[in-house]
Amino acid sequence: MTTLLEARGLTARRGGREVLRGVDLELRAGEVVAILGPNGAGKSTLLAVLAGLLPATCGAMERRARVATALQAGALADRSALANVEAALRWWGVPRAARRHRAEAALAALGAGHLAARRAVALSGGEARRVHLARALALEAGVLLLDEPFSGLDAPARADLLEDAGAALAHPGRAVAVVLHDRAEAWALADRVLVLLGGRPAAAGPTREVLERPATPEVAAFLGFSGRLELHGGGVRMLRPSHAALDPAGDVEATVVRRIPVEEGFRLELALPGGRLHAPAPLDAPGPGDVVRLRLTGGVTFPHI
Repeated sequence: MTTLLEARGLTARRGGREVLRGVDLELRAGEVVAILGPNGAGKSTLLAVLAGLLPATCGAMERRARVATALQAGALADRSALANVEAALRWWGVPRAARRHRAEAALAALGAGHLAARRAVALSGGEARRVHLARALALEAGVLLLDEPFSGLDAPARADLLEDAGAALAHPGRAVAVVLHDRAEAWALADRVLVLLGGRPAAAGPTREVLERPATPEVAAFLGFSGRLELHGGGVRMLRPSHAALDPAGDVEATVVRRIPVEEGFRLELALPGGRLHAPAPLDAPGPGDVVRLRLTGGVTFPHI
């Protein structure tokens, strides 16, 4: 694959404080790279440095294609959706004769073709986000940088846009880096994942490898491995709630600490010898103090902590 943007050892400061250190990243044609991390991890700062909006204080970067960026706050002008996309193309230097076709194609790719004539003030939050992304997509840049394109949307709007964006972003000649809110979005969109913790790269690689086999306990905890069991002889096993199931025939005994209401049931916090974990449970779930049996599958083991 052709590398369209390459960064080595990027370090950056904001407000007199170092917020990004030692980041290596390659963006390759035909791939989507998800950038994950908790609030304050340096995700948006990294995107700003890649885009040239913020200078790096250390490191090297080579751009081999034109770069377009869609920031989180994508305010639209008080005009039609189509006119908003055409305005971005005008700023990009696209000839007038080509603007209408490219704007319509970008809106259609994001499931927003029917919004072309609607004014921005009449768009819902999800519709406005589609138009905002269409502005970036229409530019046909070699490198596309997106900062949390699905944040702030309700669950149905987010799921719909995630599905449409996945198809729209895939292109053999384009590299995409996208800052995402959670791992479910990375599963849906990304070929590779970079995890930032405290401004530093904590894990990087193919999506399945990073999300299912975290490199460290800190990465595992961020990625939803909330259960932690100390092992005989040292080490620790970390599990997601999906790795534990209530089963009368299970070989692990636990005590319910609390019930946390979730959609269609509960998530149980459970105490076991050596640690605690969470498990999904139905509406008639046992309550605090009850003893249950579990079947544990999966998880990740770290031999030395």
